[in-house]
Amino acid sequence: MIRRGEMTPIRWRPPSAPPRARVKASAPPMPVIHRIELPGTGPEDVVFGADDMIYTGTADGAILRIDPHREQVWPVVSTGGRPLGLHADSDGSLLICDAHRGLLRWDQGGGGLEVLVETVDEQRLGFASNVVRTGDGTIYFTESSQRWFLEQWMGDLFEHSGTGRLIALAPSGQVTVLWEGLHFANGLAVEPGGDALIVAETAAYRLNRFRLRGPRAGEREILIDNLPGFPDNISVGSDGLIWVSLASPRNRLLDALADRPPWIRSLLWRVPDRVKPAPERTVWVLGVDPDSGQIVHDLQRGPEEYSMVTSVAEHDRTLVLGSLHESAVAVTHVPA
Repeated sequence: MIRRGEMTPIRWRPPSAPPRARVKASAPPMPVIHRIELPGTGPEDVVFGADDMIYTGTADGAILRIDPHREQVWPVVSTGGRPLGLHADSDGSLLICDAHRGLLRWDQGGGGLEVLVETVDEQRLGFASNVVRTGDGTIYFTESSQRWFLEQWMGDLFEHSGTGRLIALAPSGQVTVLWEGLHFANGLAVEPGGDALIVAETAAYRLNRFRLRGPRAGEREILIDNLPGFPDNISVGSDGLIWVSLASPRNRLLDALADRPPWIRSLLWRVPDRVKPAPERTVWVLGVDPDSGQIVHDLQRGPEEYSMVTSVAEHDRTLVLGSLHESAVAVTHVPA
Protein backbone atom coordinates (compact mmCIF):
# COMPACT_ATOMS: atom_id res chain seq x y z
CA MET A 1 0.00 0.00 0.00
CA ILE A 2 1.31 3.44 -0.94
CA ARG A 3 1.36 5.75 2.05
CA ARG A 4 0.90 9.49 2.19
CA GLY A 5 3.57 11.33 4.05
CA GLU A 6 6.62 13.55 3.86
CA MET A 7 7.90 14.92 0.58
CA THR A 8 10.14 12.32 -1.10
CA PRO A 9 11.17 13.77 -4.47
CA ILE A 10 12.17 11.52 -7.36
CA ARG A 11 14.96 12.68 -9.64
CA TRP A 12 14.01 12.86 -13.33
CA ARG A 13 14.91 14.69 -16.52
CA PRO A 14 12.05 16.55 -18.21
CA PRO A 15 12.33 17.37 -21.89
CA SER A 16 13.39 20.93 -22.66
CA ALA A 17 10.30 23.11 -22.77
CA PRO A 18 9.36 24.17 -26.31
CA PRO A 19 9.68 27.89 -27.15
CA ARG A 20 5.87 28.14 -27.13
CA ALA A 21 5.95 27.78 -23.33
CA ARG A 22 7.43 31.28 -22.99
CA VAL A 23 4.93 33.06 -25.26
CA LYS A 24 2.11 34.87 -23.42
CA ALA A 25 -0.60 34.79 -26.12
CA SER A 26 -1.43 32.85 -29.26
CA ALA A 27 -1.47 34.40 -32.72
CA PRO A 28 -4.24 35.14 -33.30
CA PRO A 29 -5.16 35.33 -29.61
CA MET A 30 -8.09 33.55 -28.04
CA PRO A 31 -11.27 35.55 -28.73
CA VAL A 32 -12.72 37.71 -25.96
CA ILE A 33 -14.20 35.69 -23.13
CA HIS A 34 -17.41 36.31 -21.18
CA ARG A 35 -17.86 35.32 -17.54
CA ILE A 36 -20.98 33.66 -16.15
CA GLU A 37 -20.82 34.22 -12.41
CA LEU A 38 -21.62 31.35 -10.04
CA PRO A 39 -22.86 31.13 -6.44
CA GLY A 40 -19.64 29.27 -5.54
CA THR A 41 -15.97 29.08 -6.48
CA GLY A 42 -13.82 26.55 -8.27
CA PRO A 43 -15.78 25.15 -11.25
CA GLU A 44 -12.93 22.70 -11.88
CA ASP A 45 -14.61 20.73 -14.70
CA VAL A 46 -17.32 21.71 -17.18
CA VAL A 47 -19.39 19.40 -19.39
CA PHE A 48 -22.33 19.79 -21.74
CA GLY A 49 -25.31 17.65 -20.73
CA ALA A 50 -27.79 15.90 -23.00
CA ASP A 51 -30.07 18.91 -22.38
CA ASP A 52 -27.40 21.28 -23.81
CA MET A 53 -26.93 22.78 -20.36
CA ILE A 54 -23.51 23.12 -18.76
CA TYR A 55 -22.77 21.19 -15.57
CA THR A 56 -19.99 21.92 -13.12
CA GLY A 57 -19.07 21.33 -9.49
CA THR A 58 -17.78 23.89 -6.99
CA ALA A 59 -15.63 23.87 -3.87
CA ASP A 60 -18.64 23.83 -1.51
CA GLY A 61 -19.80 20.48 -2.95
CA ALA A 62 -22.55 21.87 -5.20
CA ILE A 63 -23.30 20.54 -8.66
CA LEU A 64 -24.63 23.39 -10.80
CA ARG A 65 -26.69 23.46 -14.00
CA ILE A 66 -25.99 26.50 -16.19
CA ASP A 67 -27.97 27.86 -19.12
CA PRO A 68 -25.21 29.51 -21.17
CA HIS A 69 -27.66 31.54 -23.25
CA ARG A 70 -29.80 33.01 -20.47
CA GLU A 71 -26.90 32.94 -18.00
CA GLN A 72 -29.08 31.28 -15.37
CA VAL A 73 -27.58 28.97 -12.74
CA TRP A 74 -29.34 26.33 -10.62
CA PRO A 75 -27.86 24.09 -7.91
CA VAL A 76 -29.09 20.54 -8.51
CA VAL A 77 -27.39 18.45 -5.81
CA SER A 78 -24.60 18.57 -3.23
CA THR A 79 -22.03 15.79 -3.05
CA GLY A 80 -21.00 16.71 0.47
CA GLY A 81 -17.40 16.69 -0.72
CA ARG A 82 -15.38 18.35 -3.46
CA PRO A 83 -16.57 17.47 -6.99
CA LEU A 84 -13.95 17.53 -9.74
CA GLY A 85 -14.34 15.65 -13.05
CA LEU A 86 -17.82 15.05 -14.49
CA HIS A 87 -19.34 12.89 -17.21
CA ALA A 88 -22.86 13.56 -18.49
CA ASP A 89 -24.74 10.44 -19.60
CA SER A 90 -27.42 10.45 -22.28
CA ASP A 91 -30.10 9.63 -19.68
CA GLY A 92 -29.39 12.88 -17.84
CA SER A 93 -27.42 11.31 -15.00
CA LEU A 94 -23.98 12.56 -14.00
CA LEU A 95 -20.88 10.62 -13.04
CA ILE A 96 -18.84 12.60 -10.55
CA CYS A 97 -15.26 12.23 -9.37
CA ASP A 98 -15.28 13.68 -5.88
CA ALA A 99 -11.84 14.30 -4.39
CA HIS A 100 -13.12 13.51 -0.89
CA ARG A 101 -15.77 10.84 -1.50
CA GLY A 102 -14.66 8.83 -4.54
CA LEU A 103 -16.68 8.00 -7.65
CA LEU A 104 -20.35 9.02 -7.47
CA ARG A 105 -23.42 8.93 -9.67
CA TRP A 106 -26.30 11.40 -9.55
CA ASP A 107 -29.63 10.31 -11.04
CA GLN A 108 -31.53 13.33 -12.32
CA GLY A 109 -34.69 11.22 -12.43
CA GLY A 110 -34.98 11.14 -8.67
CA GLY A 111 -32.66 8.30 -7.70
CA GLY A 112 -30.44 10.62 -5.71
CA LEU A 113 -26.70 10.40 -5.19
CA GLU A 114 -25.01 6.99 -5.22
CA VAL A 115 -21.44 6.11 -4.23
CA LEU A 116 -20.02 3.77 -6.87
CA VAL A 117 -16.39 3.38 -5.71
CA GLU A 118 -14.85 4.44 -2.39
CA THR A 119 -11.86 2.13 -2.21
CA VAL A 120 -9.52 0.46 -4.69
CA ASP A 121 -7.27 -2.41 -3.60
CA GLU A 122 -8.39 -1.84 0.00
CA GLN A 123 -7.17 1.76 -0.11
CA ARG A 124 -9.55 4.68 0.09
CA LEU A 125 -9.67 6.89 -2.99
CA GLY A 126 -8.03 10.13 -1.97
CA PHE A 127 -7.92 12.09 -5.22
CA ALA A 128 -10.45 10.84 -7.80
CA SER A 129 -10.00 13.19 -10.72
CA ASN A 130 -11.90 12.56 -13.98
CA VAL A 131 -14.36 10.06 -15.41
CA VAL A 132 -15.94 8.77 -18.64
CA ARG A 133 -18.27 5.95 -19.61
CA THR A 134 -17.99 3.91 -22.82
CA GLY A 135 -20.77 2.37 -24.89
CA ASP A 136 -20.52 -1.02 -23.18
CA GLY A 137 -21.29 0.56 -19.81
CA THR A 138 -17.76 0.43 -18.41
CA ILE A 139 -16.78 3.47 -16.37
CA TYR A 140 -13.16 4.63 -16.47
CA PHE A 141 -11.71 7.14 -14.04
CA THR A 142 -8.39 8.56 -12.94
CA GLU A 143 -6.86 8.96 -9.51
CA SER A 144 -4.31 11.76 -9.69
CA SER A 145 -2.15 10.70 -6.76
CA GLN A 146 -2.04 8.14 -3.98
CA ARG A 147 0.40 10.31 -2.04
CA TRP A 148 -1.25 13.74 -2.08
CA PHE A 149 -4.79 15.01 -1.59
CA LEU A 150 -6.39 17.75 -3.69
CA GLU A 151 -5.53 20.39 -1.10
CA GLN A 152 -1.81 19.56 -1.56
CA TRP A 153 -1.91 18.93 -5.32
CA MET A 154 1.32 20.87 -5.88
CA GLY A 155 3.08 18.27 -3.75
CA ASP A 156 2.67 15.70 -6.49
CA LEU A 157 4.30 18.03 -9.03
CA PHE A 158 7.21 18.69 -6.67
CA GLU A 159 7.69 15.02 -5.81
CA HIS A 160 7.10 13.41 -9.23
CA SER A 161 6.58 10.02 -7.57
CA GLY A 162 4.17 8.77 -10.24
CA THR A 163 1.38 7.19 -8.19
CA GLY A 164 -1.50 8.17 -10.47
CA ARG A 165 -3.81 5.46 -11.81
CA LEU A 166 -6.34 4.67 -14.53
CA ILE A 167 -9.13 2.51 -13.12
CA ALA A 168 -12.11 0.68 -14.65
CA LEU A 169 -15.49 -0.09 -13.09
CA ALA A 170 -17.23 -2.84 -15.06
CA PRO A 171 -21.04 -3.10 -15.26
CA SER A 172 -20.68 -6.16 -13.01
CA GLY A 173 -19.21 -3.95 -10.28
CA GLN A 174 -15.67 -5.30 -10.62
CA VAL A 175 -12.97 -2.65 -10.16
CA THR A 176 -9.69 -3.09 -12.04
CA VAL A 177 -6.55 -0.96 -12.06
CA LEU A 178 -5.53 -0.70 -15.72
CA TRP A 179 -2.52 1.57 -15.49
CA GLU A 180 -0.29 2.57 -12.59
CA GLY A 181 2.72 4.86 -12.39
CA LEU A 182 1.10 7.88 -14.03
CA HIS A 183 2.50 11.29 -13.13
CA PHE A 184 -0.60 13.13 -11.92
CA ALA A 185 -3.25 11.27 -13.92
CA ASN A 186 -5.86 13.84 -14.77
CA GLY A 187 -8.19 14.50 -17.72
CA LEU A 188 -9.84 11.59 -19.49
CA ALA A 189 -11.71 11.29 -22.79
CA VAL A 190 -13.01 8.51 -25.02
CA GLU A 191 -11.46 8.74 -28.47
CA PRO A 192 -14.02 9.20 -31.27
CA GLY A 193 -14.97 5.69 -32.34
CA GLY A 194 -14.55 4.33 -28.81
CA ASP A 195 -11.42 2.27 -29.47
CA ALA A 196 -9.18 4.06 -26.97
CA LEU A 197 -9.00 6.43 -24.03
CA ILE A 198 -6.95 9.61 -24.00
CA VAL A 199 -5.34 10.25 -20.60
CA ALA A 200 -3.75 13.55 -19.56
CA GLU A 201 -0.58 13.11 -17.52
CA THR A 202 -0.21 16.56 -16.01
CA ALA A 203 3.24 16.28 -14.40
CA ALA A 204 4.75 14.65 -17.50
CA TYR A 205 3.38 17.32 -19.91
CA ARG A 206 1.71 14.80 -22.22
CA LEU A 207 -1.40 13.05 -23.46
CA ASN A 208 -1.43 9.27 -23.67
CA ARG A 209 -3.56 6.78 -25.56
CA PHE A 210 -4.78 3.59 -23.83
CA ARG A 211 -6.28 1.15 -26.35
CA LEU A 212 -9.50 -0.56 -25.32
CA ARG A 213 -10.38 -2.75 -28.30
CA GLY A 214 -8.88 -4.70 -31.15
CA PRO A 215 -5.62 -6.65 -31.36
CA ARG A 216 -3.75 -3.88 -29.51
CA ALA A 217 -6.17 -3.70 -26.56
CA GLY A 218 -4.32 -2.78 -23.38
CA GLU A 219 -1.43 -1.12 -25.20
CA ARG A 220 -0.28 2.36 -24.19
CA GLU A 221 1.36 5.03 -26.30
CA ILE A 222 2.06 8.74 -26.21
CA LEU A 223 -0.31 10.82 -28.33
CA ILE A 224 1.46 14.16 -27.83
CA ASP A 225 4.54 14.83 -25.71
CA ASN A 226 6.42 17.82 -24.32
CA LEU A 227 3.43 20.14 -24.14
CA PRO A 228 4.18 23.81 -23.37
CA GLY A 229 2.02 23.75 -20.26
CA PHE A 230 0.38 21.53 -17.65
CA PRO A 231 -2.53 19.62 -19.26
CA ASP A 232 -5.54 19.32 -17.00
CA ASN A 233 -9.05 18.16 -17.97
CA ILE A 234 -9.75 17.17 -21.56
CA SER A 235 -12.89 16.49 -23.59
CA VAL A 236 -14.04 15.50 -27.06
CA GLY A 237 -15.76 18.32 -28.89
CA SER A 238 -18.57 18.20 -31.42
CA ASP A 239 -15.80 18.87 -33.95
CA GLY A 240 -14.15 15.53 -33.10
CA LEU A 241 -11.06 17.17 -31.59
CA ILE A 242 -9.60 16.50 -28.17
CA TRP A 243 -9.88 19.80 -26.32
CA VAL A 244 -7.16 20.28 -23.71
CA SER A 245 -7.01 22.83 -20.92
CA LEU A 246 -3.51 24.02 -20.03
CA ALA A 247 -3.77 25.22 -16.44
CA SER A 248 -0.42 27.00 -16.54
CA PRO A 249 2.69 27.29 -18.71
CA ARG A 250 5.67 25.12 -17.83
CA ASN A 251 7.52 26.30 -14.73
CA ARG A 252 11.22 26.96 -15.35
CA LEU A 253 12.24 26.42 -11.73
CA LEU A 254 10.43 23.08 -11.39
CA ASP A 255 11.98 21.85 -14.64
CA ALA A 256 15.43 23.06 -13.58
CA LEU A 257 15.24 21.32 -10.19
CA ALA A 258 13.91 18.02 -11.54
CA ASP A 259 17.39 16.58 -12.21
CA ARG A 260 19.10 18.24 -9.25
CA PRO A 261 19.57 16.61 -5.83
CA PRO A 262 16.08 15.78 -4.47
CA TRP A 263 16.72 17.46 -1.12
CA ILE A 264 16.43 20.85 -2.86
CA ARG A 265 12.79 20.20 -3.70
CA SER A 266 12.19 18.84 -0.19
CA LEU A 267 13.55 22.08 1.25
CA LEU A 268 11.58 24.24 -1.17
CA TRP A 269 8.38 22.41 -0.23
CA ARG A 270 8.82 23.55 3.38
CA VAL A 271 9.09 27.27 2.64
CA PRO A 272 6.02 29.56 2.77
CA ASP A 273 3.67 29.31 -0.20
CA ARG A 274 4.53 32.82 -1.35
CA VAL A 275 8.10 31.64 -2.07
CA LYS A 276 7.24 28.37 -3.82
CA PRO A 277 6.88 28.09 -7.59
CA ALA A 278 3.28 28.99 -8.39
CA PRO A 279 1.11 28.50 -11.48
CA GLU A 280 1.54 31.37 -13.91
CA ARG A 281 -1.79 33.04 -14.64
CA THR A 282 -3.06 32.59 -18.19
CA VAL A 283 -6.06 31.40 -20.21
CA TRP A 284 -4.99 28.59 -22.55
CA VAL A 285 -6.63 25.71 -24.43
CA LEU A 286 -5.62 23.45 -27.31
CA GLY A 287 -7.62 21.51 -29.88
CA VAL A 288 -5.74 18.31 -30.77
CA ASP A 289 -6.33 15.85 -33.61
CA PRO A 290 -6.98 12.47 -31.90
CA ASP A 291 -5.37 10.47 -34.71
CA SER A 292 -2.14 12.35 -35.35
CA GLY A 293 -1.68 14.30 -32.12
CA GLN A 294 -1.25 17.48 -34.15
CA ILE A 295 -2.37 20.75 -32.56
CA VAL A 296 -5.21 22.15 -34.68
CA HIS A 297 -6.14 25.10 -32.43
CA ASP A 298 -3.83 26.92 -30.01
CA LEU A 299 -5.80 29.62 -28.18
CA GLN A 300 -4.30 31.71 -25.39
CA ARG A 301 -4.89 35.15 -23.92
CA GLY A 302 -3.85 37.13 -20.87
CA PRO A 303 -5.31 36.58 -17.39
CA GLU A 304 -7.14 39.88 -17.02
CA GLU A 305 -10.64 38.33 -17.16
CA TYR A 306 -9.94 34.71 -16.13
CA SER A 307 -7.08 32.35 -15.27
CA MET A 308 -5.95 28.82 -14.48
CA VAL A 309 -8.20 27.03 -16.95
CA THR A 310 -8.63 23.46 -15.69
CA SER A 311 -11.31 22.35 -18.16
CA VAL A 312 -12.74 23.11 -21.58
CA ALA A 313 -15.83 21.83 -23.40
CA GLU A 314 -16.61 22.56 -27.06
CA HIS A 315 -20.02 22.42 -28.76
CA ASP A 316 -20.81 23.97 -32.14
CA ARG A 317 -17.69 26.18 -31.90
CA THR A 318 -18.66 27.51 -28.47
CA LEU A 319 -15.98 26.96 -25.82
CA VAL A 320 -16.84 26.83 -22.12
CA LEU A 321 -13.96 27.05 -19.65
CA GLY A 322 -13.71 26.05 -16.00
CA SER A 323 -11.12 26.88 -13.36
CA LEU A 324 -10.01 25.49 -10.01
CA HIS A 325 -10.08 28.95 -8.42
CA GLU A 326 -12.43 31.26 -10.34
CA SER A 327 -15.97 32.21 -9.26
CA ALA A 328 -17.32 31.88 -12.80
CA VAL A 329 -17.24 29.77 -15.91
CA ALA A 330 -16.02 31.53 -19.05
CA VAL A 331 -17.45 31.38 -22.55
CA THR A 332 -15.66 32.11 -25.82
CA HIS A 333 -15.61 30.58 -29.30
CA VAL A 334 -13.36 28.85 -31.80
CA PRO A 335 -12.26 31.45 -34.36
CA ALA A 336 -13.14 30.81 -37.99
